[in-house]
Amino acid sequence: MPAYYQWNGDDLLLDLYVQPNAKKDELTGEYNDRLKVRITAPPVDNRANKHLLKYLAQAFGVSASRVELLKGENQRIKRVKIISPTKLPGLIKAAN
Repeated sequence: MPAYYQWNGDDLLLDLYVQPNAKKDELTGEYNDRLKVRITAPPVDNRANKHLLKYLAQAFGVSASRVELLKGENQRIKRVKIISPTKLPGLIKAAN
């Protein structure tokens, strides 16, 4: 299992490296033991964090209220929790 995610029961914990101001929103793969996420929003007035959580909710098939930013509010390195994701991108394996 890659180092950038772990399961806590039905919840998924992700360690991210976030690149704001990208041309498109995407999960790009592993980067320094973290999952790299590119988002189009700028890192101004908390817009990047809001956009990130909304994008992750869509990518994992949950409502935005089921994605929580745990660490890294003002940094590119972040930790998020996704409560009971209903779909998994190819970079993430299901819990056993």
